[in-house]
Amino acid sequence: MKSLLSKKLAKIDVMVFRVVLIYLVFGMGWIFFSDSILAIIIPDPKKFTEYSIFKGWAFIGFTAILLFFLMRKTFNQHAVFQSSLQTSEERWKFALEGSGDGVWDWDLETNQVFRSARWREIYGYDENDLEPTPQAGRQLMHPDDLEQAVKEIEDYLQGRTEVYHSEFRLKCKDGSWKWTLSRGKVFRDPLTGKAVRKIGIHTDISSRKQTEAEIVRLAHYDPVTGLPNRVLFIDRLNQAIKKSNRAHQTVTVLFLDLDKFKEVNDTLGHDKGDLLLKEAAQRLLGSVREMDTVARLGGDEFTVILNDSESEKVTERIAQNILETLAEPFEIDGESVYITASIGISIYPDDGIAIEALLKSADQAMYAAKEIGGNCYHYFTQGMQADALKRKQLITDLRQATKDNQFEVFYQPIVALASNRIYKAEALIRWHHPERGVVSPLEFISVAEDTGLINEIGDWVFKQTANQVLSWRAFEPDFQISVNKSPVQFRSANQSCVTWAAYLGSLGLNGSSIIVEITEGLLLDARDVVVEQLEVFRNAGIEIAIDDFGTGYSSLAYLRKFSIDYVKIDRSFTSNIKPGSSDMALCEAIIVMAHKLGMKVIAEGIETIAQRDLLLEAGCDYGQGYWFSKPLPARQFEAMFFSG
Repeated sequence: MKSLLSKKLAKIDVMVFRVVLIYLVFGMGWIFFSDSILAIIIPDPKKFTEYSIFKGWAFIGFTAILLFFLMRKTFNQHAVFQSSLQTSEERWKFALEGSGDGVWDWDLETNQVFRSARWREIYGYDENDLEPTPQAGRQLMHPDDLEQAVKEIEDYLQGRTEVYHSEFRLKCKDGSWKWTLSRGKVFRDPLTGKAVRKIGIHTDISSRKQTEAEIVRLAHYDPVTGLPNRVLFIDRLNQAIKKSNRAHQTVTVLFLDLDKFKEVNDTLGHDKGDLLLKEAAQRLLGSVREMDTVARLGGDEFTVILNDSESEKVTERIAQNILETLAEPFEIDGESVYITASIGISIYPDDGIAIEALLKSADQAMYAAKEIGGNCYHYFTQGMQADALKRKQLITDLRQATKDNQFEVFYQPIVALASNRIYKAEALIRWHHPERGVVSPLEFISVAEDTGLINEIGDWVFKQTANQVLSWRAFEPDFQISVNKSPVQFRSANQSCVTWAAYLGSLGLNGSSIIVEITEGLLLDARDVVVEQLEVFRNAGIEIAIDDFGTGYSSLAYLRKFSIDYVKIDRSFTSNIKPGSSDMALCEAIIVMAHKLGMKVIAEGIETIAQRDLLLEAGCDYGQGYWFSKPLPARQFEAMFFSG
């Protein structure tokens, strides 16, 4: 319509220009030549004066005729536009009414608003309940939505946005609120371009908003207790730490475990256990302040964030309230149940700067409380000096190990079960300590993660692995090596994913030579930096495997979202598989699920031929474990598997 108006207005401009040009030519000719011509025709001076008057009247008459035709043409054109505009409005109103939504028509010149019968029906108003003004409509908007809604209207009318689309709550006649989607179109005067009408619809989107709220609730709240879950707890703890840094305050974390809760589940059943958890959650909420956060991490583990708790007395009073409240009997379906709790307390930043370290400190303190009988609280203090000193020395040695090249990469073969062919391996780090000998990764990897050394160590392992796969591809062109990447590496700002892909390119290797192994928990951490790095690996052709599958909390939605290539069944499932056992059933279910989603399966921890045969029969693709080989140094691996 805007294009049509431009063309029509252009025609009017041309016509006006022509008339003005004719007028100028005629006027100039009249001024320069009329007196001379008249003097020739009328030589008598007296008569010349009389005829000069008639000449002036003739000029006025001619120009009046020109103006008449111009104005007539213009007003006819405007009438046609007005008729066309009215027809368009009526057609659009008819179409909108047919959609079942409420139609509104705002006359911007008179500031009057028409609201259709369907509009009144949606919100329950009678015809005379509302004044036909925009102000009456704005009075129905929820106070929290009003400012944004008005801004979106003004932005559209002023041309700052091309489309009008706004969501807000409107108050119904019965006092309830309905979420409303408002959409509309402005109509402008064809000559001036001024907005004269705005017509649109209101759609009731309350059901959609309820669904969205439910999705958010399921993602961030525990379904049993209604408390924040681990994801929301971590987010709130992160916000509390940021706030404390600005205000130079501390943040206190309570890690709470219900004593002997397993016995309640075993004797009364999980349904009764869930009822107890619900009641315990309510008691916890009643024992803390409104500013604090109570969360359930899983099982019978709860956490509490105490904000603005500068005094130990406040912390101890709240901890004691929790212990006393939980010690009171629980009435579960007419039965009295008694439990207690053990609480560990850690303080930011004294007991940990990273969230994981802070939680680990509180967890250790909680176990110290359990060891002295439970039903008490325990601070993470220097009283746990033995472990703290051991950890400190380990960190010192670990820093030195990175400088002195004390690490070595071992490789454990991954066997294609159907063909018994070996063209994959997993890279596993070993630490040759100058005094202690070989230190288990189980002992130092978590420390490396807490200190950030895992980034340097992880990059070193990757480069060693990349050089090794380049060498072994001379024997097996499709050989792949799996490299473990810690969640801490993903969250780091050094963007190692980019340098990894670049390093492969510098060696002339494509991405298919490497498989990156991640943990299930990483999939839940769907922050941008994690998603971006997974995408970099995917674009480089590097495949992704989930390590220790089945021990974490990942869901099918996450597996599909991140395009996982392999799942590795944890050894805790494969070590006890027997025909008809529950572990066997779980392995079979994982294999079927993975294959349905287009993924391959690697079973870890295969130690007997019976385990291998059962997994092969279940359709497992690959196997890894001591039955095939222990992890070996590169030379031994090459001699054993590539010498023939």
